[in-house]
Amino acid sequence: MLRLYRKPKKGLIGVDISSTSVKMLELSAKHGRYCVESYALVPLPEGAVVEKNIINPEAVAEALEKAIEAANPSTVNAAFAIPTSSVIHKIIEMDEDMSDDEREIQIRMDAEQYIPFPLDDVSLDFEVLPEPVSKANRVNVLLVATRTENVEARNEALIYAGLTAKVADVESYAMERALGMFADTLPLGTRVIAILDIGHSMTTLSVMHDGKNVYTREHVFGGKQLTKEIQSRYGLSYAEAGRAKKERSLPDDFDAEVLLPFMDSIAQQAQRSLQLFFSSSQFNDVDHILLAGGTANLPGLAKILQQQLGYRVTVANPFLQMSFSPKINIKKIEDDASSLLVACGLALRSFD
Repeated sequence: MLRLYRKPKKGLIGVDISSTSVKMLELSAKHGRYCVESYALVPLPEGAVVEKNIINPEAVAEALEKAIEAANPSTVNAAFAIPTSSVIHKIIEMDEDMSDDEREIQIRMDAEQYIPFPLDDVSLDFEVLPEPVSKANRVNVLLVATRTENVEARNEALIYAGLTAKVADVESYAMERALGMFADTLPLGTRVIAILDIGHSMTTLSVMHDGKNVYTREHVFGGKQLTKEIQSRYGLSYAEAGRAKKERSLPDDFDAEVLLPFMDSIAQQAQRSLQLFFSSSQFNDVDHILLAGGTANLPGLAKILQQQLGYRVTVANPFLQMSFSPKINIKKIEDDASSLLVACGLALRSFD
């Protein structure tokens, strides 16, 4: 059984399995700078992954095989991520002088306090946090746990594709790591960053404070709604609507009648998500909003959100300060960059 979250191995490709695609990314470090060595983004058939749950592992494995063929990475060792919503996080206090083995034994003995599932069904891991605590000879320990089936579903898809899973991480931690790659490109004094990840069927609001995730909430809303609007308005099949959206081959009234109302809906959803965050935390403001996910690059979306929400909004790009190997299509990876935050964070596990 894979341990959750640890431990890094040298030479890993990051593999992110979302509801619409698999993303694969490999990084190297040269002369103090990260370099994108290989990457691929391969669409998944509708229904292969639903709300981040793998329904059709064979289809996922097939997409992964296509990604391997397209990217041609230098290793088959991989890091993958569990959806944040499927993971339990707890910070517990423990004796400072305990060994890792002693900590694990103690955590398993006390597991019922922290984990509402039978321990036999759980993959877990822990990490001693560097921040000091008020009591002498005590430390805070981050406990992370998920149902083993969440780990195994992704692990099996990787195995079918010929990959070897070395690290099972968590999406929010991968996103933290990716944000660290370009946080210093944001305006000076930016400490509270809201990442609005608009996927196919799910939108996730993650809030980072000083580079650490302090809030994550998912709700059902995404680019699928736009496809359905196109389907309904223009009498197309769902597949035809999806193609027309991707190719931008739609009638002249599309922007005014379909796209702008959809972007207004995104702004309303984002406003509600932020209000939920403010009402359930110590924060009452954010400094910056980053757009992520496949819907982030809709023309004019960042501007509309900035106008309606009153915060500076930009599209996330974790590669702003990286170089690229000659085989990378720069235009394509720039278009895909907002969808590659998790894959980037996973690939960075090579350098922990």
